[in-house]
Amino acid sequence: MVDDELCFISATRLAGMIARREVSPVEIMNAALARAERLQPVLNVFAALWADEALDLARAAEAAAMRGDPLGPLHGVPITIKDNVAIGGKPMRNGSLSSLDFVPAQDATVTARVKAAGAIVIGATTLPEFAHKVLTDSPVYGVTRNPYDLQRTPGGSSGGASAALAAGVAPLAIGTDGGGSIRCPAACTGVAGLKATLGRIPFEQFPDSFVNYAAVGPMTRVVEDLPLLLSVMSGPQIDDPYSYAVEPFMPAPKKEPVRGLRIAWIENFGNVRPEAEVDALTKRTIERLASEGAHVEAVSTPIFHNVFDTYVVIATTAHAARLESVAARWGEKITASLRQSIARGLSYSAAEWQRASDRRSVLFRAVQRLFERYDVIATPTMNAPPVGLDAGGSIESQMYAEWAGYLYPFNLTGNPALSVPCGFTAGGLPVGLQLVGAYHDEQRLIDVAQAIENAGGWRERRPAF
Repeated sequence: MVDDELCFISATRLAGMIARREVSPVEIMNAALARAERLQPVLNVFAALWADEALDLARAAEAAAMRGDPLGPLHGVPITIKDNVAIGGKPMRNGSLSSLDFVPAQDATVTARVKAAGAIVIGATTLPEFAHKVLTDSPVYGVTRNPYDLQRTPGGSSGGASAALAAGVAPLAIGTDGGGSIRCPAACTGVAGLKATLGRIPFEQFPDSFVNYAAVGPMTRVVEDLPLLLSVMSGPQIDDPYSYAVEPFMPAPKKEPVRGLRIAWIENFGNVRPEAEVDALTKRTIERLASEGAHVEAVSTPIFHNVFDTYVVIATTAHAARLESVAARWGEKITASLRQSIARGLSYSAAEWQRASDRRSVLFRAVQRLFERYDVIATPTMNAPPVGLDAGGSIESQMYAEWAGYLYPFNLTGNPALSVPCGFTAGGLPVGLQLVGAYHDEQRLIDVAQAIENAGGWRERRPAF
């Protein structure tokens, strides 16, 4: 089997092949690292690549398989981790010159779990400084590019993760999502990304455990790997109150996930409307689901109008509270758009923050009422295809308010939301469909996404750069 074929095999299949001794973890790792080293100068997806260490771990994984040792569900499979998720003993720079020397003492819970399951971390992936926008560039690592068009962004803030997946570097990635940062890059690069229910996957790194709107989650090249990675990452953790009593995710796919499914198709979120090609591709996918037995209803609701006014207060005040002193010390070495976000957060009063938090609760309750009538809410993931490398995208910008307008509402409500590829524009750019579910209904979203992927034939589509 040639290297590039190995690089586009699903993690689920790779793990099975390793367990059956049909392929060696060393062979897989050599292929992944060769591709990573070849594409890094082109795409710039890695904040750090630990090739020698990954090969040593692959050799140990091979020896364990040959001895017949018990193997974890991800044994020998390469994975990348975003550079804002702790890997004990490795730098976690968050794309910032202010954090060059920061080295976490221990793994984040999700890092420890994927390692325990046998996955091999090959490197940390790039992000914008402190994950503050939906494009991926930073003062430390420079610009990360989209494999489908090198003059366009892979999205953000998990853009290094998404570009690595799409380019065949590794089949699995860990990203984070504080306002669309898993789903946006998944849509921009034609991969799958899941923001799970608040608390389904512990995120004890987030400073405020109780007013949390961010998630750490799985990103995969193909949908079939989402339940595998989610099952490893999920489950209670004592430091995260939302995960405290949540059972680990156990995959249980439904044989006919679409027939009888009640879908609310919401095309517009107030002034957020899809561009023509996005509209056509997402509608075509919804129509296909209807033809397979889903009950689709076009829904117009005011509950998503002006959600940005709520989100921007909550998100920018978080930046201000946590990064004001960093910006004061480092000045113009901090990304200008991040400094703008901090300044905007400082402009709000405590009363304005509380009113925004109250509006968040109103939105939460209204969204949960929708799930009394529907099983899934479907929207475009982004309102337009991947944008240019210099398009901006800070969470306090109007560009973010519109381009990511379907995403951040579900950070505020905590509902699970998944982006699945649903086609390509005439210019060859990926487009995603967002599926949103009731709390802890990730399996339904994965089932529907799998049906969409199977019907669309996206598995065979690869970047041609």
